Amino acid sequence: MTTPATWRSPRRALRKTGAFFSGMLLNILSVLGVVCIIAVICAFAFNITLIMFRTGSMHPTIPAGSLAVVREVPAETVEIGDIITVDREPGLLPVTHRVIGTELGANGATVISMQGDANPNPDPAPYEVTTVRTVLWHMPGLARVIVRVSDPRVMAGITLGAALLVGWAFWPRREDDEEVVAAPAAAEPKSGL
Repeated sequence: MTTPATWRSPRRALRKTGAFFSGMLLNILSVLGVVCIIAVICAFAFNITLIMFRTGSMHPTIPAGSLAVVREVPAETVEIGDIITVDREPGLLPVTHRVIGTELGANGATVISMQGDANPNPDPAPYEVTTVRTVLWHMPGLARVIVRVSDPRVMAGITLGAALLVGWAFWPRREDDEEVVAAPAAAEPKSGL
């Protein structure tokens, strides 16, 4: 007597594969979420911000379209050769250039002379500041990606996709026990006796 073989639906195998990959995707997204939360906490705790470069005044060191991570530090800690960002008058964008000179100013401020790597001349006037933002690291081309992702239509698509993924992950599943059935046994040959 032969034992009946069990047959599993190809649909069930496909569903298991999909569940595996969706679980992996959810795990990756949850790790990225934790990294984002830690990054926000560190940004507040250590005065870290992001700066996007629109011009090429620091080319080739930092090309236009780069994203830099900067940290606010006291101006007296700046050394010649550092790349820093200083704020200008209200209404003007901050400037990020290389330090070419420092000296003690009035009221505890530091007077900093700067020049862009791509500029033939130093900045027209030195900056008298008490704090500056020093460039920790930069990534070429990342500013363009952030600008594109910040588009409301793209953000809406990402939000909708994330909502669908979470909804699909937590949607109740039906039991697949009824799909495992016994395969029909092969007919045994009848003996001619």
